[in-house]
Amino acid sequence: MGTTQIDENGVIRYRRAKSVSRAEDIQKEEAKVRRSQPDKPCHRPRDSLFSWSSGFDNFTGLVNWGFLLLTVGGVRLLLENLIKYGIRVDPQQWFIVLTGQHEGGSEHPSIILLMFNLWCRIKRNSSTNKTHLRRQSLSYHNFSSTENVANGLSNSKNKPEVGLVQYPDNLNLHDIIYFIFAPTLCYELNFPRTNRIRKRFLVKRILEVVVGCQVLMSLFQQWIIPSVKNSLIPFSVPNHLIWLIFFYLLFHSFLNLIGELLHFADRNYYCDWWNANNIDTFWRTWNMPVHRWAVRHLYIPLVEQGYGKTFASTVVFFISAFFHEYLVSVPLRTFKIWAFMGMMGQIPLSFVSRVMERKMGPRWGNIVVWASLILGQPLCIMMYYHDYVITHMGKELIEMYGHL
Repeated sequence: MGTTQIDENGVIRYRRAKSVSRAEDIQKEEAKVRRSQPDKPCHRPRDSLFSWSSGFDNFTGLVNWGFLLLTVGGVRLLLENLIKYGIRVDPQQWFIVLTGQHEGGSEHPSIILLMFNLWCRIKRNSSTNKTHLRRQSLSYHNFSSTENVANGLSNSKNKPEVGLVQYPDNLNLHDIIYFIFAPTLCYELNFPRTNRIRKRFLVKRILEVVVGCQVLMSLFQQWIIPSVKNSLIPFSVPNHLIWLIFFYLLFHSFLNLIGELLHFADRNYYCDWWNANNIDTFWRTWNMPVHRWAVRHLYIPLVEQGYGKTFASTVVFFISAFFHEYLVSVPLRTFKIWAFMGMMGQIPLSFVSRVMERKMGPRWGNIVVWASLILGQPLCIMMYYHDYVITHMGKELIEMYGHL
């Protein structure tokens, strides 16, 4: 609180309170303690690039994308689609797809897997009682050292108090649930947090999620399904547009919505991948939660073990390709290798994009990146869609499947 002082004229004047400097000292001390924590924090408070508060204004890559997409002829395809098929959007059918009424029985395999996992953990704990005392002594030693450090900070007269969670105080149900729902894959003892929930920001993200889902489903019914019945050639442009909408819907609208509700301050879910001059830069900037996890838990440990950077990068791409294939093939029950080959094909494409950037300039490298997005990834997705319909529905049921 501030202090008062009466001047010569008898007027009461308030002296400036010391709470501001005190808060700055606490913030500096907290940042210092964060940097010295054993979990090596990789998060810090920052806004997403599409937010006005971020101050980011470099969208040169989007200009290249616009010219390239216009060259492909998106408007002509849209008019051709409307003339040939009319309006096919049917919101009533969305409910059928989203509720999974045609997915078969209700065996609940996820619950069975969770129960089996719980049984394995209980069995493992019962068979490791002999090492319990040793683990307890190690935990007690770590806790004692952590407690001494904390007491040293709190007993110091010159340092302000810092309210940070220390190990093992983080081992509780609340901390686990928060990490599960937090928009990140990298765990930290103390995530950067916001002070409050911005209601206007929250309402905008909710509206974007709702409207974005409607647009996504409408484009899928209006543009994608009719294209399946003809050929794979017209897939690229509509799929690319849906991919862009899905990116904005997930990485900006939905993750910012979750981050705002959880007071999660690090909103760096993506960087300016649209300005990427080569494939390497694109994969380092478009999905930051996965990128941080891969660097922290795959790339850096391999490099520290003595492996080269090229080998470490190849291993990261291989694991990423495996999970791409796993997450697509298993739910669709269509075991192809399109996603795996598409991810592994990024390695030679990365070399091509760097050559284009070095010999013809950054703009041409950026065009190679956009061309791979327009023609590559959406084509792989639609090949899975086409194979799923042919494999599980049959050619004679494509027309019926278009109404699901």
